[in-house]
Amino acid sequence: MGASKSDFFSEEQNELANLFKAISHPARIAIIQYLLSVDTCICGDIVNVLPLAQPTVSQHLKELKNVGIIKGTIEGTAICYCLNPEKMQKIESYFGGISKELKNKCC
Repeated sequence: MGASKSDFFSEEQNELANLFKAISHPARIAIIQYLLSVDTCICGDIVNVLPLAQPTVSQHLKELKNVGIIKGTIEGTAICYCLNPEKMQKIESYFGGISKELKNKCC
């Protein structure tokens, strides 16, 4: 089988693309913003603040968890979610680097 197009890009480029793809939905942005506003929460709390059905919220949480943007721990019958600081730092560093480069450029 031939190489996939992602094989032509670096591991970092592929990781960043996967992170950005995961946060490219407004519901996922809302989940990240909610998690920033609270210390910890359970899935039920997230369902209460979003205008989406519980299975839809669960799917969005799964997508964020699959790329490591959020972490989840099981506590009884609930799953408590929090942001993964390492992945959030990677996103922040990428966009911060672009900002720095743009300050030095003129078009």
